[in-house]
Amino acid sequence: MFWTIPTLMTWARIAAIPLIVGVFYLPLEPATRNLVAAVMFCVFAATDWLDGFLARRLNQTSAFGAFLDPVADKFLVCASLLVLVHLQRVDVFVSLIIIGREIAISALREWMAQIGASKSVAVHMLGKVKTTVQMLAIPFLLFDGHLPGGIDTGVWGTWLIWAAAILTVWSMVYYLRRALPEIRARIGPQGR
Repeated sequence: MFWTIPTLMTWARIAAIPLIVGVFYLPLEPATRNLVAAVMFCVFAATDWLDGFLARRLNQTSAFGAFLDPVADKFLVCASLLVLVHLQRVDVFVSLIIIGREIAISALREWMAQIGASKSVAVHMLGKVKTTVQMLAIPFLLFDGHLPGGIDTGVWGTWLIWAAAILTVWSMVYYLRRALPEIRARIGPQGR
């Protein structure tokens, strides 16, 4: 299941990272670099939905694909945030919140899977909303210009990324609260 169409699309999200970063080192006008990076991010981010759809449609779901899909998303988001910090379009504090949460919840999910309690930290709608807001904010911030109708993507992106940071903390608290009974049960009185 390493080379199915859905898995190749997931690999493409990982391969996109050096391409999006590399755009900002090309000898292009800043507005052109911003546009190319934003379009590339949108195209590759769209494969997140498409690879899942195709995996179900073509009956090519696999444990490896289920593992790789969120890893690819996290790589793409974290790399884009680091680019935006470098470009001074995102506050370091916001990036630390989002990246730190991704690491913490990934570790929590791995541990919960090891103890056979992964259902308690299964993906929730709050996490999906957080991801959606992030995926809107990042291309706005990469574009950093004006859309038809006078929409300032820098301003909108900043508001959205702060909203994503708040949702990030909220969803982390939600997952930790869901995991807490299992953690207490495993630790028991002797571990306190």
